[in-house]
Formats: sequence, C-alpha cells, structure tokens
Amino acid sequence: MSLLKTVSLAFIEHFHEKPRLVVRAPGRVNLIGEHTDYNEGFVLPMAIDRAVWIALQPRPDRQVLLHSLDFNESVSFSLDGLEKEGESWVEYIKGAAWAMQQAGFEPRGWEGVIAGDIPIGAGLSSSAAIQLAALRAFSEISRIRWDEVTAAELALKAEQEWIGLKCGIMDQMVSAAARQGHAMFLDCRDLRRDHIHIPSYLGVVALDTGTRRGLVGSAYNTRQVECEEAARHFNVRSLREVSPEMLAAQSAGLDGKLLRRARHVVSENRRVVEAVTALLGAELDRLGELVNESHASLRDDFEVSSEALDRMVGIAVGQPGCYGARLTGAGFGGCAVALVDGRRLAQFHAAVAAHYRQETGLEPGVYICRPSQGTSREAPGLRLAEFIRSGLKRGK
Repeated sequence: MSLLKTVSLAFIEHFHEKPRLVVRAPGRVNLIGEHTDYNEGFVLPMAIDRAVWIALQPRPDRQVLLHSLDFNESVSFSLDGLEKEGESWVEYIKGAAWAMQQAGFEPRGWEGVIAGDIPIGAGLSSSAAIQLAALRAFSEISRIRWDEVTAAELALKAEQEWIGLKCGIMDQMVSAAARQGHAMFLDCRDLRRDHIHIPSYLGVVALDTGTRRGLVGSAYNTRQVECEEAARHFNVRSLREVSPEMLAAQSAGLDGKLLRRARHVVSENRRVVEAVTALLGAELDRLGELVNESHASLRDDFEVSSEALDRMVGIAVGQPGCYGARLTGAGFGGCAVALVDGRRLAQFHAAVAAHYRQETGLEPGVYICRPSQGTSREAPGLRLAEFIRSGLKRGK
C-alpha cells in the first residue's frame, strides 16, 4: 500500500472522516558537493522517491494534533507561546511553525497523521523533509501562497535556530523545489539553480551502512567553525571565494587542519562544476572519477568519513558497472551514494548487500533512488468504496 493511501486511511481511523488534503515532501541524496553549502558553494543533489506524508484537515482553534505512524505516538501543541521541549520528532513541526511566525506569517491549527519511508539518520535528509511537509501543511491550511524559496529559507531557519544544527540550505532547497527526473545544480550563495536531467541509463543507489551519528552538537558544527576560521585567514566572507590559485599562494601560516578543510571545499566546488559538465555530456566514467575523488577528499582532508562508510564505498566501486561512489550527507555514519550502470542495478544491489554483510556483520540498506518532484499537495488517495469500508470496520 502506498504511503499516500496509508496516511489517508489512518486519518479516518483517528479522526473519523476523510482528510481534507495530503502533503508530501521528499528526502534527498547528494550526488556531489558535500559540506560546500554552508560555505556558499555549489552542490548537486536530487530529491528521491522516499518522502514524508501528512494527511490533515483544519481545526477551528490554534492547536496542532498529530499522530505519527512511525513512532506510534500522538502529540499536540498550541501555536501560542511555542517553546522547545526536548529532542522529539515533533520539534521539527513546532520549529516550522515558529519560523513562519518569526517571518510574520500566521499559521493556523490543524490535525493530521504523519508517516515516512526515509531512513532516519542515514544522511538522506529526513529532517528537511518533515520540516517542508509541515510548512506545506501550514501554508495550505492557512491559505498562505506557497513559494519554494521562502519555504526552503524558513526550513533552514527552523533547523539552525530551533533544532540547533548550523547546516546550509541544500537539503531544504532540493526538498522544496526539485524537478522530477532531474538533479539540482544549486549555487548556495544566490540560490540560482539549474535542473540537470538524470538519464534512465544511470542508476543512483543509496547505500545505508546501518551506522548512525546524531549531528546536533557533533563534529558537524565544528567543521563549520573551522571553515569560518579558514575563510578569515584568506580575508573572505566564505571559502566560496577562495580559488585554487589563492589557496596555493596564500596558505602560508594557516594551521594544517584548517588548510585541509579549505582544500576540500575549494576542490569540491570545482568537482561539482565538472560533474555537471560530465553529466550533461554523458561522460559517466569522468563523473565517476569525480565522485571517487570527492570521497577521498571527505575522508582525508575533511575527515568526516568512517570505517563503515569507507568499507561500503570500497565494496561499491569494486562491483561491475559502478562508475563511482562516495559518502553522502554530513558523514560520520549513514549513507554512501553509488552511480551505477542502469542495466546492472539488480546485480549491484545483491552483490553489495552480500559483501557488506559478510565483511562487517551489519545489515545494510540498499535503495535504488529515482529523481523525484519537490514538495507537493496531493489529493487523499481513497476511493469512495475504501472510505465506506473503513467506516464499516469501525462499526459506523
């Protein structure tokens, strides 16, 4: 059963009527361009066919009532006097409402059922998806015009100031504004974006190592501070402004660790631009080389890989038909991404899972990803007969 139908039927069970609407926001996999977004650089992510869904209807008051199928938990909060309380999943919903209020919007109350199929903590941006789904829900219920860029900026504000993760805008923008069948070439300084077609003969596979590391309070925020320190050495606003020539000429006196951080960002920005050219020209071998170089840089210069990620990448690139692989997301655990000959996806899937399981004793997740549309409003996925049957099951 699709998640659209699942949340619609669950809504009937909880609220005893058909939902007014359903909203959806996708996760993402980043093909190349890691830790460049908060340095105002370039990225090349794509939205994936895994998402967060909310079936909902408006309320006459300023309460939000929400049941999570994934956590089997019902929560409620008032839109008046919002306060953060702990680290629960509902804080992402509250953070979205708070960001809207901070921007001068007046979100209204609603009740709904939420579910998703994005692995949590895997580096596929489940957090941005839940925030964008919540923002779309509030916008639809409150009759606020949906604007992709505004939504992405509000989700970023919620992530940075409510949740406490000083990330860049890549995840939020691609979840909000991706185009089906395409990756997004995004300039994180001015938010200019181009949609780059992903050909059907190129498979994109997310490889979940089965390892997790929470990002708030971790080395992720430390990396951002290190990049800011390196930028000050070069007397620029961000490492986006440092060219390879400037890095070579002006790095004297820069701490060795900061030099490695800067070298990754500078070289990664170049790799993203070259990757777009390779993708447009169907130069898949060259695209794979750039992806492999990105992983080496993340491992050695930015130091955000892990033993499990290195093992997964090594297994992936050793398989027939794999053009290249790298960690995706912030690192420290979670997922890698592999670019694979579309004719070999089934063999690749089976071989990588078997080898990783044998070498590590961990159970991997192997997800063949299709480039998806960004955040959307959907009609509830129920026919009249299904609605009637659901009511009969409750004895109504």
